[in-house]
Amino acid sequence: MPLALDFFLHYAYLLLFLWIMAEQLGLPIPSIPLLFTTGILTGAGDLSLALCLFAILAACLVSDSLWYAMGKRYGGAMVKMVCRLAFETSNCIRKTEDYFTRRGPATLLIAKFVPGLGTVAAPIAGRTGMPYATFLAYDMTGALLWGGAMTLLGRLFGDMIRRNPQALSGLGHFAGGLFLAGIAGLLLYRVWKQRAFLRQIRTSRLDPAELKRMLDAGQQVYIVDLRHPLDYLPDPRVLPGAVRFSPDTLMRHSAEIPRDRDVVLYCTCPSEATAARMAMKLRESGVYRVRPLLGGFERWKKLGFPLEDYEEQPASMA
Repeated sequence: MPLALDFFLHYAYLLLFLWIMAEQLGLPIPSIPLLFTTGILTGAGDLSLALCLFAILAACLVSDSLWYAMGKRYGGAMVKMVCRLAFETSNCIRKTEDYFTRRGPATLLIAKFVPGLGTVAAPIAGRTGMPYATFLAYDMTGALLWGGAMTLLGRLFGDMIRRNPQALSGLGHFAGGLFLAGIAGLLLYRVWKQRAFLRQIRTSRLDPAELKRMLDAGQQVYIVDLRHPLDYLPDPRVLPGAVRFSPDTLMRHSAEIPRDRDVVLYCTCPSEATAARMAMKLRESGVYRVRPLLGGFERWKKLGFPLEDYEEQPASMA
């Protein structure tokens, strides 16, 4: 038996617990190859499926409860930190908030199956004030569905190997190779996706100080607040003269956005993800003078620049 496989089998449950917990805490180390390989070994009779599922649930309990508590205490700042740790800076916050808006606690049942969703589901649940008992019930059910599905899929292969003893000799090489290839592929994809997105927005962002000078000089600037409704809870104010739109609403009315002035979009996403994505879409629809605000709402506020209470706009875009 290969040395690496022998080591894994000897410490399998502890390694499974630590690996899953580390991923759920935000480290960019994908667990699916490990779960699949674990399932293969349970099918071959080397590991107990019940103990593997127990280790998975225990890991999710520790990590998700910690993020829930941190999200409840620190709110949006903690959510953005989780996204940065997991290399999911493009749209993870917006996507997860939309799921919670539509489905509530049931989001936790599918969160771990959706890339970028499971990473921030726990802190956003805490941020929304979801009762811990409700969070725990849905989160543990979702963890069991996720861990069980991935492990049982691997077990199908393990059962085939057990029925064909001649294939057992190649199990270590197959499982180890699959595990390493899966991790390398997912890590490279995440890094590539993040860098490609950051390259697109790096050249177009508008510094808050520059926007402040434009407003002080009396320039007409069309400012759009793209924050999610959950982001308004800690501070409902907006930048001077800003109008609020969701990304979908903004695109439905893109023809009404003025072309004769600068258009500035801001959000609270890491790296101005939502604002940058919508800026690119507006440019495709013919709005060329559009830029995301560097640092978004949080940086503008941190610099002490003026904010004002929001007043509903009577325009047709409302």
